Amino acid sequence: MNASPISPNTLMIRKLESSYSLGDEEKQALQQLPVQIKSIKPGADIVRIGDRPTRCCLILEGFTCVYKVTSEGNRQILALHVPGDMPDLQSLHLMVLDMSIASVSSCKVGFIQHDDIRRICERYPRLTATLWRETLIHASILREWTLNNGQREAYTRIAHLLCELVFRLKAVGLADGGPIHLPITQSELADATGMSSVHMNRVLQALRANGLIKSKRAELVVPDWEKLQEAGEFDPLYLHMEESDAS
Repeated sequence: MNASPISPNTLMIRKLESSYSLGDEEKQALQQLPVQIKSIKPGADIVRIGDRPTRCCLILEGFTCVYKVTSEGNRQILALHVPGDMPDLQSLHLMVLDMSIASVSSCKVGFIQHDDIRRICERYPRLTATLWRETLIHASILREWTLNNGQREAYTRIAHLLCELVFRLKAVGLADGGPIHLPITQSELADATGMSSVHMNRVLQALRANGLIKSKRAELVVPDWEKLQEAGEFDPLYLHMEESDAS
């Protein structure tokens, strides 16, 4: 299901608590943060390289990507973000963005003003640590992507990425063992893994033929989670989630 059944602030808290325990007062402060909700069409930039944003975005529904483009127009997707993620937290401290963020599917995003975030961080120092930890986890994921795209074979590379996305969706209650909403095209998967669309199609066919995945349109089914993990050499350590969320 694409739509989140919970409020924007609760989704944010659920995501942050997947890696860091929060107290009641801290959760209450996050619940009271003003969030401006906006619908975004597929393929639209949310922020662009060179922007000087005054707010952070919280992904509420759909998927987004962080990307850069070469002078020849070739796009490299550097990260994929799922509901609950705040992909531009660094804009709290970096005045100018060095990357762009775009919607992969139809999305709903919540915008939170920097001043509001800074205000609650000043009042609740552990929230500063929580958001700092979140940015460090983004960096950890980027390191794993560098290894995955640089050293793993294509079959393993795609299995690993699918494992990661499923694991991250589980953390916010959007993957419960049934069909998983995964609104990512083969072209976008190719841009995220440094492969051609043709090669990507062959790899996905091989994963289906080996019984590791079933997919139809934007839905993914994983018949055997352990086998997919094995094929992808997937160890969720780099996601730094609480032990209770890592099973």
